[in-house]
Amino acid sequence: MSMTSSSSLQPAPAGAPAPAPVDIPRTPLGTRIKRHFIAIIHNPKLLRRFIVRVLIYLVLLDLAYVFLYPYLYMAVTSLKTNADLYNPTVNWIPNSIKWLNYQLAYGLIDFTTGIKNSAIYTVIGTLGHLLSCAFIGYGLARYEFPGKKIWFGVVLIAIVIPAQALLIPYYIMYANLKMMNTYLPVLLPTFVGFGLQGPLFIFVFRQFFQGLPKELEDAARVDGCGHIRTFFSIVLPISKAVFMVVLVLSMVWHWNDYIQPSMFAGGGKFQTLPAGLAQLSKLLDNPTQLAQWLKDHNITDPEAMLNNAVFMAGTIITIAPIAVIFMFLQRQFMQGIERTGLVE
Repeated sequence: MSMTSSSSLQPAPAGAPAPAPVDIPRTPLGTRIKRHFIAIIHNPKLLRRFIVRVLIYLVLLDLAYVFLYPYLYMAVTSLKTNADLYNPTVNWIPNSIKWLNYQLAYGLIDFTTGIKNSAIYTVIGTLGHLLSCAFIGYGLARYEFPGKKIWFGVVLIAIVIPAQALLIPYYIMYANLKMMNTYLPVLLPTFVGFGLQGPLFIFVFRQFFQGLPKELEDAARVDGCGHIRTFFSIVLPISKAVFMVVLVLSMVWHWNDYIQPSMFAGGGKFQTLPAGLAQLSKLLDNPTQLAQWLKDHNITDPEAMLNNAVFMAGTIITIAPIAVIFMFLQRQFMQGIERTGLVE
């Protein structure tokens, strides 16, 4: 008996055909789902857990719809024809798609000039905030000097003062300095820790740097590192999280800013995308200008008219670049929010 068992366990000789695979019958998907639901129904604990989970998903779907509704409305409306736009029976699915709305919006907001100026304000302004606010926040967090608490109080006061309350003093100051109709009134303050939400970024950096162990700087000082080298060689490499938070916030706020570029730099060659979007509303009161623009661009389509669909197309064109950038940086931004303690 043992000899028979041992011989049956021996490997097949070389060259022998491989055994045919065993075809195991699979249970149909419908049957498996039915068995799963039967098991849930007959188990009170599983049934209670299933009901709670369903309710949670329903609440999440409702919240998602609330947040996504404006974007869905913009996307659908931007593709509607004139007939669909004023047809109360057409809500989410247009009868036909009208890409001419994007062509009109692209030209009317002067996309080429707008995206160039918006990129200049965003890139340079964000770089200025990262450099200056990090330095100031690091000094307030790690060093003792006369008037430190007073200066930090000034930062806190600057956070709560509405930016609109300072527009007229800024305008008078920049006009006296001969800086109007340039990029400087918007970009220069970012390199001294001010500008668009600069005090808030100082506060964020200061709170993050306060949580770092002082032993790192003590060890760097023992190795002969000065203050500047310690900041760039020791502090910066471990501060990527807070830099990512400030980077994303500064980029979004500079891109969406309409008041400061329009007030200090004006339109024309300094016009940004949000300012170009505002020009669409002015064309509603000036149909002659719109007709002249259509004639200059050889647009003879009878569907070419300024309406809500063109506004929505212009809005999508304006927010699309920064939205794409945020999609790529979203994960790092959320990780930075958690690590910097801004949610506490």
